[in-house]
This record gives sequence, structure tokens and C-alpha cells, in this order.
Amino acid sequence: MLRSHTCGELRAAHVGQEVTLVGWIDTVRDHGGLRFIDLRDRYGRTQVTLSPDSIDVNSLESLRSEQVLQVVGRVETRPDGMKNPRLETGEIELIGTTASILGDCPPLPFDFSRGDQVNDELRFQYRFLDMRRAEVQKRFQLRSDLQHEIRNYLHQRRFIDLETPMLTKSTPEGARDFLVPSRLNPGELYALPQSPQIFKQLFMVAGFDRYMQIVRCFRDEDLRADRQPEFTQLDLEMACVEEDDIMELLEGLMAHVVQALTGKQVETPFRRICYEDAQLRYSSDSPDLRSDLEIFELSDLALEMGFKVFSGAVEAGGAVRAIRVPGGGEWSRKEIESLEAIVKNQGAGGLAWMKRSDQGLAGPVARFCENEAGAALVERSGMEVGDLCYFVADASKRIVINSLSFLRKELANRLGHLKPGALEFCWVTEFPLFDEDEESGLPVPCHHPFTSPNPEDLERLESAPLSVRARAYDLVLNGFEVGGGSIRIHQRDLQERVFEAIGLSHEEAQSKFSFLLEALKYGAPPHGGIALGIDRLVMILAGDESIREVIAFPKTQRGTCLLTGAPTGVSDAQLDEVGLQLAPIDEPDAEPNEGENC
Repeated sequence: MLRSHTCGELRAAHVGQEVTLVGWIDTVRDHGGLRFIDLRDRYGRTQVTLSPDSIDVNSLESLRSEQVLQVVGRVETRPDGMKNPRLETGEIELIGTTASILGDCPPLPFDFSRGDQVNDELRFQYRFLDMRRAEVQKRFQLRSDLQHEIRNYLHQRRFIDLETPMLTKSTPEGARDFLVPSRLNPGELYALPQSPQIFKQLFMVAGFDRYMQIVRCFRDEDLRADRQPEFTQLDLEMACVEEDDIMELLEGLMAHVVQALTGKQVETPFRRICYEDAQLRYSSDSPDLRSDLEIFELSDLALEMGFKVFSGAVEAGGAVRAIRVPGGGEWSRKEIESLEAIVKNQGAGGLAWMKRSDQGLAGPVARFCENEAGAALVERSGMEVGDLCYFVADASKRIVINSLSFLRKELANRLGHLKPGALEFCWVTEFPLFDEDEESGLPVPCHHPFTSPNPEDLERLESAPLSVRARAYDLVLNGFEVGGGSIRIHQRDLQERVFEAIGLSHEEAQSKFSFLLEALKYGAPPHGGIALGIDRLVMILAGDESIREVIAFPKTQRGTCLLTGAPTGVSDAQLDEVGLQLAPIDEPDAEPNEGENC
């Protein structure tokens, strides 16, 4: 090999040995012909000394950062006072006897020392350079270690690692499919999988009672900081289980990987919160429990308070809810009202408030709290002297929920509740089986159409489908949904009833899901599972705010790759091979700044 050791390997025990290192030049320090070079690879760095007494340094006049340098030399102990305790190799140096540049490098497009402060567009355009940085490589080492620990943990519990197809049938699973034309079957298309959902259910029918896979999935949907068009998930399925079995397995898995990767202890079992409580108390189905701020309902009191903004919202079918801020009563009026823009951005008309001091209640809502309903409000809120209370009222409950969700996050930040490194897991359970489609008014699956209804609600599946609860559960960490799963439907007749409830005719169900329906009639055992987002989990454990930082070659918000330029056009010949012709598309007037979308 071209090297005998890595740049992070040499220690005092190697003193006197002749070794060969290859790495990138991190820094060059010239002391009158005597050159000190920090040579770096992903394992660490070693100080190399090139002296005119031992090497022809004139032949290396052009040494500069990020060139690939090979050095042969002798390992020596650094002189007293020159040792570097911050480096694992800090006790030694390599005295070079021969050196050669294996890979030249022009001036860099950005300064490595500025790290993540460099414009995202530039970093991701030159991602192969960005990933040389130690902090970036640390993220990917964490990702690799996470997947290793997951596999080991599950293999010890008799899970079998099975693969599912990448080219499959387009089926409605909640998001748009990425479609792939077939050359051998002109006019027909494959879909890239949104998840291996149906295939892992078929594994259960086939008798593989404990399946796992770390798999790539694809969804053509709007992007954000914690979402990419292609992503990686841990996929699990188990036969002959109920919700508690799956939750217990995942709790053990999470405790194991957190301990292995960070050394932290995770307390189990995790808290469980039903969907309705999560929406009421935290205005979110993925609550961040690092903060103990809670929201409370006031709609029942609003009609008696005499405040038309509140009563009008309730009479219109909406809601009034509030959140108490301990110590917020000490804020100035300017500080208090500075948060109004947050709820207005979610569609709310404004943000009402009230604070409590030794002199009593003060603020815009205070005068409406002088009656019995107002006294009940103060009691329900738990307001103490020095506290502040914010109120949101709207004819749309969705606006109230979204407004308070964003407000709670900002308050938690301001109050210092979101401690770096803290990990708070919880389960959210008892989701609705269906949501109502805003356009058609028809039920649509809240998770996917293979989720089993709660047996207690089955009699309402046709008459009141929106009231039916699902046997579904989400795993939440620090306000992010990192996993979602359910007990599946394993009876063909029940699966057909659910398809009918979402408006799929018998013919459509056969066209899209005949292979699943056929399998379910051949002795399908009860089964359930979960999918865990690897990207999001690594992002949280690494302390990052965007999954793009833990994906090697991510896409921008518009789904483009800054490194390769994908997506791009293809030749007419390629289109002809698959029987496609592209329709002309009107060009937008102006392109957004891609850097802002990163």
C-alpha cells in the first residue's frame, strides 16, 4: 500500500520506526527552510517536519493546503515544550526523508476554517471538499455507527435483513410517486417506493415473522429542513404482536443506540400521549417535551367573559386556547408583543395577553377577567405572580393549533428550555384513522390505508369514518417525528372495507392492490411494525438543525443537486427508447436564490 499507517495512528510506541503517511496538507508553517506540516486524513493528523538536513525542500516549493502528500520518514518524540496534548499524536512527529505530491490542488473555492458559516450553495456544490472537514466526517461516522448498532441489536433478537424492490407498482400511499418509464414495456411506468409497506406485510404472510431493512425511500413532496425527496429509514415488521410489543422493542433499541453513541442514559418506558391530548396540551402531534409549557382550552369560558373576539371565534365553530409563560410577567410590553408576528404568520388575527403582578392582572385581556368566568380562567391557567398568559382565538381550530405550536416553540427557546444534548422521547398514540380531504370532503388515510382501525370503533367505519381511531403510534424525539407505525390490517374483508371508506371502488382496489388482497386470504397472521427515520435521528443526535447536513449529497428545497446539477434534460434518443415525449413547460419569470433554499 502507499501508506504504512494513518495520520491518527502514530504514538510514542512507534518512535524509531520508519513509516509512510499519505494525507492532505492541512497547514504549512515555514521557519526559514524548516517546514512543519500538519498532515490530515479522517483518522486524525500528524505533524511532519521537513528539514533541509534530511530532504531536498527546494523540490517542494509549491506545498499548499489540500494537496495530497506522501511522506516517508522516521518517528521521533517531539522536544519538550513542543508536545501538543490536544492531539492524540501530539507526543510525536514524523521527520521526513522523502516526500512527494500525489495529488495537486488549486486554491480552494471556500475557506475550510469558516466551517458551516460558508454559504450552503457553495458548500453543497463542492460537497466532496466540505466532507473533508472533521466536523462533517464526525457526522457520517455517527451515522455509520448508528446503523451498525441498529443491525447488531436487531440481529441478536432474531430479525432477518431482507430487501424489497426499488422498481415497483404505483400505489396511493399519501405522497406523489417518483415515476420511472419502462423501455421493455412501452407506455408503462414503475414507481420508486415511498416505503416497503406492502412488501413487508407480504413477508409476514410468507412466514418471516421478524423482518428488518435499512432502506432508501422516495417521496415527491414539498421539502423542508427535515425532509428530502430520497431518504433512509429503518423498516421493521413483526408477526403476532400488539402495540406494546413494538413499543417495548423500540424503546430498548433507542436506549441502546443512544448509550452506544453518546454515552447517555435514556429512561424507559417512554411517556405515552394520546393524539387528542398532544394536540390540546402541546398544539402538536410531535411535542417537544424538553419544555414543560402546556396549552389549555378556554372555549367553554369564552362565551361568558364578554370579550367579543373570544366569543365570536367560538360561535363560529373555532376555539380559544392559551399558554402560560412562567416569569413572563417581567417582560416589557415590547418584548411581549414582539411574538405577535409568529401567530399572524399562521393566519391568526392577533395575539392577546395578560400578566399577573402583586397589584393584580394587567394587559388587554385583564378587564374581561373580572367576572366569574375570568376567575375560572385564572384558576385554570395556574397563573402566579410574575407570570404571563398568551391567548389565540380564531374561527378555525387549525389556525389556533398551528399558531400555538409555533408560539410554544419560540417561548421554549426564549426560556432556555431546549437544552443542547437533551433527549426527550415520547409516543403519540390513538391517531385518527382518517383525515378529511379539504377538496373532496372524503376520508383520506391519516397514515396509510393498511393501518388497522381500533376494534372499539369498527361499527362506525361506514357511518362516521372520521371518528374512528387507528391502531397507530408515532415515536417522537425533541419535537420531531422520528418513527411512525401501526398494527396492520391482516383480514381481507376489513382491508376491503377500508378501501371503500376512502372511496376506492372494488375495481380500483383490485387494480392497485390485487396482490395484497390475494395474499391476505392465504392465512395472514396478525402483524405490525414501524419505520424509523435514520436521517432525522442522526440529525438530532449530531445536534444539527437540517437533515441535509447528515446526508452525503443532499437536494435543495427545489429538489435539485448542486453537485451534479440533477435533474437535467436527456436526449431525444433516450426519450424515444422509453416512448416518452416531453410537453413544453412555461419558464418561470425568475429563479429563486438556490442558496436560500439550502
